[in-house]
Amino acid sequence: MLKKAKPILLKEGKFIRMMIQDGWEYVERTNCSGVVIILAMTDKAEIIFISQYRIPVAKKVIEFPAGLINDKSSRGNESLSKAAQRELLEETGYRAQKIVKITEGPSTSGLSNDQLIVVRALGLRKVARGGGDATESIRTYKVSLAKAEAWLKKMQGKGFLVDPKIYAGLYFFAKN
Repeated sequence: MLKKAKPILLKEGKFIRMMIQDGWEYVERTNCSGVVIILAMTDKAEIIFISQYRIPVAKKVIEFPAGLINDKSSRGNESLSKAAQRELLEETGYRAQKIVKITEGPSTSGLSNDQLIVVRALGLRKVARGGGDATESIRTYKVSLAKAEAWLKKMQGKGFLVDPKIYAGLYFFAKN
């Protein structure tokens, strides 16, 4: 069995810390207990996508609505369902009647200890504008499930990046 060294803190910022253990550098979040990804589709089989500019890649990225669980606003006692509802409403303006957990696992296990939890939002109803909080500029799109792959390719042609988790989400939409 491999003996593990104790993790060593290299640098800590406001929201993340950089660690090293057994020669492996990685980051940890300090401001949440996980990340929720929300697969949302209307009753008319329209998938809800978002786009936002992401500083680390210097491009707009097509993503599913997502966010932190137990972030600074929740005071550490937020349920998965409550976090998903909060992020869905904040980013897209939609509210779901029901949130169902699909799967969970590491985001980028060679870089971060982030755990992603993927949920399905059912019974959508548009109740607000969306667009994110004061620090975000999010655009919402409704795209037919049947046309999603072509739309994503078109958006890539316009210079957008597409988060690969989108394709995993399309798999889950096709299963249901």
